[in-house]
Amino acid sequence: MALGTFTVFPVRAGRLDRRVAGWAMVWAPVLGALLGGLTGAAAVLGTAVGLSAALAALLAVGLGALLTRGLHLDGLADLADGLGSARPAEGALEVMRRSDIGPFGVVTLVIVLAAQTLALGQLAQASAEAALTGAATAGAAGRLAVALACTPRVPSARPEGLGAFVAGTVRLPGALLAAVPAPLVCLAGWAHAPGFALACALAVAAGLLAAGLLLRRAVRRLGGVTGDVLGALSETAVTTALVVAAAAAARL
Repeated sequence: MALGTFTVFPVRAGRLDRRVAGWAMVWAPVLGALLGGLTGAAAVLGTAVGLSAALAALLAVGLGALLTRGLHLDGLADLADGLGSARPAEGALEVMRRSDIGPFGVVTLVIVLAAQTLALGQLAQASAEAALTGAATAGAAGRLAVALACTPRVPSARPEGLGAFVAGTVRLPGALLAAVPAPLVCLAGWAHAPGFALACALAVAAGLLAAGLLLRRAVRRLGGVTGDVLGALSETAVTTALVVAAAAAARL
């Protein structure tokens, strides 16, 4: 379920219930770190073959979107349209159900993708180690934000859909396990500079804080989480972590 939900890779469906869903969310940060590492590797490879750091990062971010079917980006755009509609909860959820993207969604996607591209490009300019570690850290942070949003204290905004299926499925032991990959990935930052490992840990914290603030807003506005909200949390944490890591890499 983790592979089928968070990546483009086809998998054979097995038993699907809320217990399985909870473990899938626990595995999400591991997959996030792997996908982030692939994105960072693509940026490093692009610069190695002569592309500018910005162009290599743009192609790498595009690869990241392809590997996730653009699922999280779609959720981010839908949530932006829903929150920007200024409608009551039911009306905002209806806006989010639509297949089209409105102006709030378009602007949000442009800003987020530009920030991810420029931050990853700056990391690639700093060093290959910074790009690989920064991207993997951001990927882990993004999916950790999803796992933490599936703890019992966070309700579902709808009685159906992905949000309802996974809401409340991650108990405390699972949340603690889900938090393990991010700091382990941060340790690889020592390859760039001793202080970069700590900077990556701060990037994870900043990403989770940004996602937490968005989650609080979504719960108050919509009544809980949906699949779109979870995707938006992931992209918010990823973008924030990348920006913080890029700022740190430039100084170390």
